[in-house]
Amino acid sequence: MATTVNGVFREELRDAILRSKVLVVGAGGIGCEILKNLVMSGFADIEIIDLDTIDVSNLNRQFLFQKKHVGKSKASIACETALTFNPDVKVIYYHDSITSSEFGLSFFKRFTVVLNALDNRAARNHVNRMCLAADIPLIESGTAGYEGQVELIKKGLSQCYECTPKAAQKTYPGCTIRNTPSEPIHCIVWAKHLFNQLFGEEDPDQDVSPDTADPEATDTAGEGALQAESNDKGNIDRISTRVWAQSCNYDPEKLFTKLFHDDIKYLLSMDNLWKKRRSPTPLNWRELPDGVAGCSKEINQPGLKDQQRWSISKCGSIFAESMKSLSQTLKSCQEKSPGNHLVWDKDDQHSMDFVAACANIRAHIFGIPQKSRFDIKSMAGNIIPAIATTNAIIAGMVVLHAFRVLENNLQACRSVYLRLKMNHRNQLLVPEKAVNPPNPQCYVCAPTPQAVLAVDTSSMTIKELEELVLKNRLNMIAPDVMIDGTGSVVISSEEGETESNNDKKLEELGIKDGAILKVDDFQQNYSLTVFVVYREKPGPKDDSPQFLILADKNALQPKEREEEEKTEKSSSSNGQTVTETPDVAKKRKNDAKDEIAAKKRKVEIDNGDDSDDICIISNDTCHDNSSELKKSTLRKRKPSDDIDCLIVCDDD
Repeated sequence: MATTVNGVFREELRDAILRSKVLVVGAGGIGCEILKNLVMSGFADIEIIDLDTIDVSNLNRQFLFQKKHVGKSKASIACETALTFNPDVKVIYYHDSITSSEFGLSFFKRFTVVLNALDNRAARNHVNRMCLAADIPLIESGTAGYEGQVELIKKGLSQCYECTPKAAQKTYPGCTIRNTPSEPIHCIVWAKHLFNQLFGEEDPDQDVSPDTADPEATDTAGEGALQAESNDKGNIDRISTRVWAQSCNYDPEKLFTKLFHDDIKYLLSMDNLWKKRRSPTPLNWRELPDGVAGCSKEINQPGLKDQQRWSISKCGSIFAESMKSLSQTLKSCQEKSPGNHLVWDKDDQHSMDFVAACANIRAHIFGIPQKSRFDIKSMAGNIIPAIATTNAIIAGMVVLHAFRVLENNLQACRSVYLRLKMNHRNQLLVPEKAVNPPNPQCYVCAPTPQAVLAVDTSSMTIKELEELVLKNRLNMIAPDVMIDGTGSVVISSEEGETESNNDKKLEELGIKDGAILKVDDFQQNYSLTVFVVYREKPGPKDDSPQFLILADKNALQPKEREEEEKTEKSSSSNGQTVTETPDVAKKRKNDAKDEIAAKKRKVEIDNGDDSDDICIISNDTCHDNSSELKKSTLRKRKPSDDIDCLIVCDDD
């Protein structure tokens, strides 16, 4: 290995590599590459953790795995295969979740450096907090298609993973999904809900039938249809979609007629919905069109089969085939155990075919552009196709950063961005000019972490505060909450201790506008002060979130007020208006500005690193708009930005 060859590393670095103890979190696309680089570089003591198992779809880019390994632990097989490269390395694996209580503060303190190769935000946040608490350097990484990035997270020196707000996962109002879809993603979400209603775990919030409670509909909307459905006593018999499907033995024609004809006719009876919208067109099972919208016939352009758009007639055929196959699979599962159900998987052919066919049929009905199976798979799985080369480049940069950490040259560990195209300096790997300092308002790494919770205290329950705000949004594991000033404990991590509070509204327990909550998560060694601010609950048709988490109360002021303050601060210079804005964080210039500036001045030479600097080489989760993900990947961080993929996600 590299450490056994004289001249590859300086003596000090060689000794540091041999003495170091490294933790790799994640054994997916990037994790496999990192592990290979570590064992080939001569690292002698490595531990790797991953809860996932190997899937067929992993084999095209996660080269430590083979077909015979499908279904086995990623961490176990990665460890086994890596040892064939260097049998002298000590590699320990854990088939477990990094958020498990056994991987506490004492576990993290054993390591010299931690290398992240994760694919979800919750785990990233947890590792970020544990490394801050243990004061251990963390090297974060991620990829998205051809783009990626690497950055160092070190307490007191650099920004942590949570120094910049991450945009919440995109959600859509139920009435939009069920009644008035206007985008392909609305139809895809509806199709996934339909899969669960028919074959998966039923969720009342994922109903696919027309929403009669839609506030935009009139009071008498659908009255005729309701009367037609009523029984002799004037009552309406309501049964679940699955019960109805089972009653007709999952007959494709009957299901198609109900979903894409009868339910659409019912929607048409809600007159108020279609005054300013294009009304949907019901479909007849026996008269499905052979063409694709905008074309005279089905598109059969050269290329991969999955990238061709299906005609509605073909969608109907695939709907019937997948319905038959999935119903048989469900029957077999339930014969083994009555409570069994199917789980939608983008890599399962029949599950994916079903969602693609249903989404395109519904899109056609509402006049929405249809998508190829490939596009629907990406949107439904909320993924950007992973590329092995990108993973390899980013993993290489991770290990180069690890070398600098071992040399205690932390200032050289600048964030690096892998670009889709070269910039004006012919760089594909673009480094920051310096390590980004911590955000003083960060609610995780600030000396006294604080956050503002803007919420309707009269409608949110204590259980929602725990699950939606603390665990989901703030990524805590086992929070304890006490009202400051009174000492009342409203949420306890001890099971059953505060269970009686779950259904109570916040204001019932004294949590109102101006209240201060002291929140502790002893498992993460993390404490946070939360200031509660009243915010009226958004209406049913309002896309705004139920609550907001902010680092600064001033962010709650209306935009009009912000504009007024900016205008007051503005001053005139050479006939131009110059507006003063707070320099919250040093921002990397984008390429467009760099190009303009380059024409006006000589290119500066950065002498910050040694001759092996990445510049000479030209050197990871949940919104579902992949184009926005791509745009935000290389954007420089600023605490006021709403960036979801500041560290973009590894594939899995």
